[in-house]
Amino acid sequence: MHRTTLAPSKLELLTAWLPGRPWYRGAGEPELSRAGGFRLDDPAGEVGIELMLVNDGAGEPATYFVPLTYRAAPLPGAEHALVGTTEHGVLGTRWVYDAEHDPVATAQLLAFVAGAVEAQHQNESDTLDPSVGRTWDGGEVGAVLLVRAPIGGEAGTGRGRIEADWTAPDGSRTRGVVVVLR
Repeated sequence: MHRTTLAPSKLELLTAWLPGRPWYRGAGEPELSRAGGFRLDDPAGEVGIELMLVNDGAGEPATYFVPLTYRAAPLPGAEHALVGTTEHGVLGTRWVYDAEHDPVATAQLLAFVAGAVEAQHQNESDTLDPSVGRTWDGGEVGAVLLVRAPIGGEAGTGRGRIEADWTAPDGSRTRGVVVVLR
């Protein structure tokens, strides 16, 4: 992970992108702030995978799970999943995608649930994040479903799931399901 500048920032990209999502509950432009998240490492070291939670303070407060991938070049066939591009102060232009449509992110989510990889701290390099929980019944997984607006607690049932902590819009700490495997 590089400590540098991004222009536009991740929150600026998401502010423009979120209102066009069918699961966005707000009206108008969101007022976003970071609420939590974690990272997963790409074994090839090519794709950045960040699983963010953001609070929207515009209108009725809400928290959204917005997993992103960062790539050095466009992902073929994923134009519909492009969140935008940003200029990284060290790495140059980064194409930012909704991780739901990125095969590297999906593979790493499955590997995490299966116990093959560990969650990494969102802001610290080479630091595990043991607060991210996982359960899996060991069965075959047909789909990875992202919970886009976590309310906390349960989010359906499935073969497995990933739970994370975040700071709710009211400032309280919350834990809930962010990914369900079916």
